[in-house]
Amino acid sequence: MNPMKLRLPPIAALLGRLVRREDRLLVASLSAATALLALVSLLLGPGGFGLPAASASLILLEIRLPRTLLCILIGASLGLAGAALQGYLRNPLAEPGIIGASSGAGLGAVLAIHTGLTQTLALALPVGGMLGALAATALVVLLAGERGGPLTLILAGVAVSSVATALLSLVLSLAQNPFAAVEIVFWVLGSLADRSLVHVALAGPFMVAGIALLAGLGRSLDALSLGEEAAENLGVDLARLRLQAVIGAALAVGSATAIAGTIGFVGLVVPHLLRPFVGEEPSRLLTVSLLGGATLLLAADIAVRLLTPAGELRLGVLTALIGTPLFLWLIVKARRELTT
Repeated sequence: MNPMKLRLPPIAALLGRLVRREDRLLVASLSAATALLALVSLLLGPGGFGLPAASASLILLEIRLPRTLLCILIGASLGLAGAALQGYLRNPLAEPGIIGASSGAGLGAVLAIHTGLTQTLALALPVGGMLGALAATALVVLLAGERGGPLTLILAGVAVSSVATALLSLVLSLAQNPFAAVEIVFWVLGSLADRSLVHVALAGPFMVAGIALLAGLGRSLDALSLGEEAAENLGVDLARLRLQAVIGAALAVGSATAIAGTIGFVGLVVPHLLRPFVGEEPSRLLTVSLLGGATLLLAADIAVRLLTPAGELRLGVLTALIGTPLFLWLIVKARRELTT
């Protein structure tokens, strides 16, 4: 399958086609919540709400706007990638890191810190992360093989993620510079502090491209939910579907991780929270998960800035603290439904 044959569908056309009439109220509510939280994010700074009279445009454009834009893009990427991979793998426990992009991005970024490239090149960290995500995803696809199914892809992703995580730990243990070790730890914990419009321009196109690829999977994923044989009878090219899902998730998640570090649970929890409102059809879950991911990450980033204005609490830590009890609640809810 030639990757060049994958075309990016127009986002506006996709949204108009994928949002069903019964989902419009939910989509409108999530869109309004995202817009409101984005406004709060733009107005929130170390001195509280609002913009100071002096240097207002500089503060808004150079500090708050990049952080807000990255929150929306990264949250949308993680939420959509989680929903798409859960639909493709037909596994509700699937999350964006399962294809190795997150761990590969983490290893690439950590190597950039360890080798000192971040001291000489300002963009070495995100570039290293994206190269690591690309290498990890390519290795997963190679290991899974051209005819490998979802199970083979999961096994390959777990293997690559485990190796990348082990290598990341090795690099951290071998770091002789204590400042580099601290920087590695802080980056792994995930944060959007000190990001600029340059980071948006660097990673934004990759996240948008990944979102566009994943947003076009709806009908194929609906057919796949009936089984591979039924999907093929309905005209779905399974090899093309796998390639589009993997490349889309790698672009979206890899570039997001390269910019923000490890931000867990968003791609896993958001589809579960929204599935009761839209049902089990993957196509209905994609758009709402995109908006839900953006809403959740904006809310988490605002909470980080309110709870610790000095930046001691990292964004990835807070999303894990939020996601873990939510996921446990979903498990308890599922067990109750099985017993009733």
